[in-house]
Amino acid sequence: MSVASVRARAKERAGTLTVLLTAVGYAAVLGVFLVPGFQSLFPDLTRGTVDLLTHAIAAVNTVTVVTLSLGLYWIRRDEVRKHAAAMVVSFALILVFLSMYLPRVAGGGTKYFVGPDLAYYAYLVMLAVHIVLSVLAVPVVLYAVILGLTHSERELRHETPHATVGRIAAGSWLLSLVLGVVTYLLLNHVYGSTFEAAAAVALPTIALG
Repeated sequence: MSVASVRARAKERAGTLTVLLTAVGYAAVLGVFLVPGFQSLFPDLTRGTVDLLTHAIAAVNTVTVVTLSLGLYWIRRDEVRKHAAAMVVSFALILVFLSMYLPRVAGGGTKYFVGPDLAYYAYLVMLAVHIVLSVLAVPVVLYAVILGLTHSERELRHETPHATVGRIAAGSWLLSLVLGVVTYLLLNHVYGSTFEAAAAVALPTIALG
């Protein structure tokens, strides 16, 4: 099957493909928290490796904030090719993030915030917003990316909701990433933390850093 035919099929079934990929993404993340058999696919990690992956994830997310911001800047200047390149890079970085996040959670563990009450509650609020946005952004981000990869510039402007979906996707994605980086800094550099091994990690601790 040629690349052109694959693109054509994806173009015709953009909504269906979005639903399918969203389900796969949700299943993969939930699997590392709820399915012991899925967790066993990943190697056990030392605390040192967990810390290394945590810092690497934060670095990837920080770079993604930059590429997303550039993508938004360029589309406002009508520099479509630069915008498209920035968004493709941003999406690729999210895949890099997942390649580190899943084994880190499944085979490593979770850190818990230790600090003053006011900072703790602020941390929890930011973390909660980060998690909610991370979940809600998945389908809109995927839909925007699929539309962008399968349609011409003219089609995107006049025949699809790409502009509207893209604004929602980029805005929620960017805010989620910024809050994720801020909570990472609070947990790992500003205040302290305790550590719990992967076997004891529960769903509400997702993305604690």
